[in-house]
Formats: sequence, structure tokens, C-alpha cells
Amino acid sequence: MKNFVEMGFGKTERELEIDNLPVQGKMPEWLEGSFIRNGPGTFEVGEQKYRHWFDGLAMLHKFSFKEGKVSYRNKFLECKAYNEAMETGKIAYSEYATDPCRSLFHRVTAVFDQKITDSAKVNISKITDHYLALSETSHQIEVDPHSLKSLGEYNYETKYKQHITTVHPTYDFSTGEVFQLITRFSRLSHYRMIRIKPDGKKEVVGEIPVTYPAYLHSFGMSRNYLILAEFPLVVYPLKLLFQLKPFIENFKWKPRQGTTFWIMDRYNGKIAGKYITDSFFAFHHVNAFEKGNELILDIDAYPDASIIDSFYINRLRDENLELPFGLLKRYRIDLSGSGKIKEEILSDECIEMPRFDYEKLNMNADYQYVYGLGVNKNHRKGFFNQLIKIDIKSQKSKTWFADHQYPSEPVFIAKPGSTREDDGVVVTIVLDAEKGFSYLLVLDAGSFEEIGRAVVEQPILIGYHGTYFPEVK
Repeated sequence: MKNFVEMGFGKTERELEIDNLPVQGKMPEWLEGSFIRNGPGTFEVGEQKYRHWFDGLAMLHKFSFKEGKVSYRNKFLECKAYNEAMETGKIAYSEYATDPCRSLFHRVTAVFDQKITDSAKVNISKITDHYLALSETSHQIEVDPHSLKSLGEYNYETKYKQHITTVHPTYDFSTGEVFQLITRFSRLSHYRMIRIKPDGKKEVVGEIPVTYPAYLHSFGMSRNYLILAEFPLVVYPLKLLFQLKPFIENFKWKPRQGTTFWIMDRYNGKIAGKYITDSFFAFHHVNAFEKGNELILDIDAYPDASIIDSFYINRLRDENLELPFGLLKRYRIDLSGSGKIKEEILSDECIEMPRFDYEKLNMNADYQYVYGLGVNKNHRKGFFNQLIKIDIKSQKSKTWFADHQYPSEPVFIAKPGSTREDDGVVVTIVLDAEKGFSYLLVLDAGSFEEIGRAVVEQPILIGYHGTYFPEVK
């Protein structure tokens, strides 16, 4: 476990550009495009170290496929936080759970000059013709998908200051619209739903006033509704203003208030319903759809927010660490007026960072397969160590596991012209903690067995989310 933590949560030694990675097995000939993943590139700046998995300076990793060959490039995200850290040898910007070392005077002056990180390390996505490195802060960085160079900041709003956003915008591929959730902190804070039209124009769909805003990493969408699951992990906004603690440590778990589902009409922004259920926490919505008077929401749920504490790096060094299990759950919300909510567990397997054939099946009730990270039941201690494929109709699952191998989020790529939902491949980056390097792993999505792997000659730190761009050659 110690070596794994040093490799997976340490620092990247080199930026590389390799035209032809060594391939074991075989890469599908039809696979042409680029898989780009975002995540931390270092948890160390000079003598200082970041405290949490969600901290660090961002690094992009690009794997490009052509005629069975794989090329690779990695690059630190060019931003103010990175540049100042390199110039001073110190952590310069406040992160998720790490603040720069500051005197009381500097903490007071920070109220008027807040240095919130622009190291957008969590996700990468395309909005209209912009390729964006996404962060939960107000700073989204546009990048060139070929060179991985930064092109400047992208804003969802210009009239009002945006404070935090989710890192998972939702897409309606039938209309070309993209939706994003922004939280603005004030004496009375607001959740603001933003629509980005195919021509790039942005508009506010609607907003929800809130006294104690919740920590929100994603949200849901069906054909007619935007769904905000407001967990009872909440903050008094002035605490964020005064920055007496790192960002996430200002939030408190208030289980008695339960979890609220806010249902907003996608088209007129009106609140179609407010439904309260027992408290739970989640990072990731999976899918949502409507059936008659029911709104059905699939989400990766935890009983509380203790999973966040498990990701402190000093906790990850504990060889007896057991991560809380996230479970794939389905919530059925009766929109007819009864206010009833039914809860169903779709699998008893641990799953995190869930993915499916989003482009084809988002908001579709007929989707069947969800892929994700998990913890092997026979190897319970330690970090996420297996991949999982859940059949939500049969509630059966398939797994990929190997000793001392630590995969990251699996991304499904459909085979061109496919008619079967799992006709394609699943790609992920795996850290081999025994041999000290990482590799791109390609699984057949149907059988969930390995097709091939492309080896990188150094460890790739444990990262978060990635996207396949078929147009980026």
C-alpha cells in the first residue's frame, strides 16, 4: 500500500511525447481518435505536499489510436496555480482540501483577494467547439486537444461571478444543448441552471434560492426535467468568504434535513416539485428518465459523506483502510402529487465513477449496462482495485481484477455501426504498483476480458475523468 500511495499520489517525473507505445495483445483497428484523461500531475511543490486526492496540479494525458497503434502525450495544465507554484516552489492557490501556509494577516487580506485555484483537474469535455478542462471552481480552462496547450478561461456566465460549478455538464445530443449547474454564494445563495445552445449562446434556465448551499458534484437530466439532488452536506457561505479552512472542510453533514430532490422544468425553469427522502450522499448521477408519472433517477449513492474523508492522503497510507461502498441505486419519484419516493438497490457491488453509453442512451429507459470502478470483495482493504460492469436489468455483474493493479475510471467506446449496447471497448489507465509503471488497458465491453494494453514507462498518478474524442486524430 505504501508504494502504491507513493506512486499514485506522488509526482510525475516527466512530460512525455511518445509516437508508438509498446502494445501487448491487439488494439482494435476501428479504434481511431483520442482518449484524454484529466487528473493530478503532482501532489508535491517544493517541500510542500497537498493533503487530499482532489488536490494537486492538473495534468492531461492523451492516448491516440490509429491502425492498431497507440501514441501518448502528457502535459501539465498551464494555469496561474501551476505557473506560480513552479516560480516560487510553493503552493500558491487554495485547493479542495489544502490551503497555502498563510499568516493571520494574509488570511484576512485573502477575503478581499481570494486566490482560488484555476488548476482545472477533474474532467475534460467538449462544449460546442470548446475543449475544456473542468474544475469545481469558477475557472474552466480551454485547451487545444492536439497539443494540450491552454487557450484561456471559459465562462458560463459573464454578468455575474460564478463561484462553483459541477464538473459534469449534461448533454442532450438530440438538440445539441448542454446544461450546467452553477452555485453562487451570498447571504441568500442560488443554484443556477445554465443552458448552452449549439451556437454557443448561454441563458439561465432557472434558479433555486438556498440559505445553506450543498456540495454538488453533478446533477441529473431527463427529457423534461433537470434534477438536483441536494445532499445534507452544506455550508454557511460566509465561512467560504473568510477562508478559515480549506474549501471542503467548511461543509458540515446535517443528516436530519434529509436529501432533497429539486425538479426543474427544462423549458421554462419553473420548479415542478420538491421531494425529500432519507439522507444520502453521491458524487455521480448516472442516468434519469420518465415513465408515465414517474421520474426515475439512477445514482451512485453512499449513506453519508465520509467517503470524502477517506481520500485524505494520510488516510490512504493506512494499510487497513476500507473505503465506504458506493452502491448503484434507483430512486422512483412520483410526480402525480403523492410525493412518494421509492428506493431500489440495483447491485450490491461497490461502484464509483459510473459510465455507460452516454451519447446513445442518456435519458433512455432501456439502457442496461453501467461500467465503473470498484473494490474487490476478497481484497477489501486499500484503494479502488477492480473494474465492474453491472447489468441493471439482471442485476448481475462482471469484474476485472489483478493483484497490485489500480485502474481508473473506465470509459465505454462504441464500435462504429454497432447495434448491441455493449458492442465496443472499455478503456482505462491502470497503475501497476508492482512494476512501477502504468498502462492503458482495453477491454472488450461485452465479455469484459482484456484485448490489449499499451505501456507507459512511468507511473501515471491516480486521476479522475476522461473522454474519448473520435474527431481528435
